[in-house]
Amino acid sequence: MSWLLLLLAGLFEVAWAIGLKYTDGFSRPLPTLLTLIAMAVSVLLLAMAVKQLPLGTAYAVWTGIGAVGTVLMGIWLFNEPATLARVLCLLLIIVGILGLKFIG
Repeated sequence: MSWLLLLLAGLFEVAWAIGLKYTDGFSRPLPTLLTLIAMAVSVLLLAMAVKQLPLGTAYAVWTGIGAVGTVLMGIWLFNEPATLARVLCLLLIIVGILGLKFIG
């Protein structure tokens, strides 16, 4: 259950990171509110996950999910570059996340 909470926390991290783009510097009320809610939910779920998981592992996985998801969403939503180097770096992060899950 803790790993599921951590996965959800990571997905909410992606949501708030992408939400930052839509807040326009926190000048748009609705996107700002939704982004702040996503931030709070993400941290709350992370806090719940670290009750059972090692803090270092949970934090690394949380930020890894957030980083990979945010880059992928940036490519999809904002036409950010999807170069071979970027994709290879994302794969390295994914391998690290899986390593922490199954080895750490």
